[in-house]
Amino acid sequence: MTVAKPASRPNVPHFSSGPCAKRPGWNAQNLKDAALGRSHRAKVGKTKLKLAIDLTREVLEVPADYRIGIVPASDTGAVEMALWSLLGARPVTTLAWESFGEGWVSDIVKELKLKDVTKLNAAYGEIPDLSKVDPKSDVVFTWNGTTSGVRVPNADWISATREGLTICDATSAAFAQPLDWAKLDVVTFSWQKALGGEAAHGMLILSPRAVERLETYKPAWPLPKIFRMTKGGKINEGIFVGETINTPSMLCVEDYLDALNWAKSIGGLKALIARADANTKVLADWKAKTPWIDFLAKDAAIRSNTSVCLKFTDPAITSLSDDAQAEFSKKLVALIEKEGAGYDFAYYRDAPAGLRIWCGATVEAKDVEILTQWIDWAFAETKAQLAKAA
Repeated sequence: MTVAKPASRPNVPHFSSGPCAKRPGWNAQNLKDAALGRSHRAKVGKTKLKLAIDLTREVLEVPADYRIGIVPASDTGAVEMALWSLLGARPVTTLAWESFGEGWVSDIVKELKLKDVTKLNAAYGEIPDLSKVDPKSDVVFTWNGTTSGVRVPNADWISATREGLTICDATSAAFAQPLDWAKLDVVTFSWQKALGGEAAHGMLILSPRAVERLETYKPAWPLPKIFRMTKGGKINEGIFVGETINTPSMLCVEDYLDALNWAKSIGGLKALIARADANTKVLADWKAKTPWIDFLAKDAAIRSNTSVCLKFTDPAITSLSDDAQAEFSKKLVALIEKEGAGYDFAYYRDAPAGLRIWCGATVEAKDVEILTQWIDWAFAETKAQLAKAA
């Protein structure tokens, strides 16, 4: 089958699942007011850091009694701060259905060496049985599995009268999916995900219950400086008003402020979610008319609207070995990248071979639609090469 090469290219061909596309209309000139060459402890630096926290609260609709802090090392740093500072006080239930969730399980079991751990796992494209979560235990999970395209459908499975804490890695869910704050005690994300900010900075959001744990429980292990959130047995309030533990990039801070102000200008969280949903609908409509592609997550209720993972269903591809399927996917993506029509949308290295297309709010639906036309063309070209080689 021959497919004509598309006549147009996406206006912004960036579909990486992190760092993600910059917001529409982004320009480096938007960062001209960054407090460069100034101390982050100076009034101008503190003001901008505090504004980043305040705008995060406003756009994400975080409750007033939850604390928000800017922390080192991106989402990974934020999650690790929570794990090392809060766990060990009671049993732990872990949920994992993709590589990052599995990474947190490894840290809990192999590094913290906690013994009373219940592991609820599922394969790529599926989700564990959420009804098995013990409300007496602390729970560690990703809201949206970035490498599998699977998210929790809601927070109904979390008990409102739980005794343990819920620690949620929400880095590819924040600003694109509704988070049920009443059910979440720790939420983390990074700037370079859904709002397309720059790397290396993480956000840590704590409920009053999480703060109480920090002030009443001391882990059995030593904590590095960048993990410490208390002083003299009390929460270090400075972290949550912009007094960062280490030096932040004020250029990155300015970029995050730009993204947050853009989010406000288009209608806030509701508008961000609607944009992500519209982008994902483009892929759903394309899948409906394309017999050789399908979502990795079969159940629409658990299907991500940000890191959308797809698999090939053509027998000519699925009959290949895993390595050959992986090679097919890479060749298809490379063909499109060579044309400048789409970048960084191959599957994650630990996931089943296929495609992973970022559909967060900073992406335009028209660009997603044009990308699908290029995938149609590249699929036909790559399959023809496969047949010729055989």
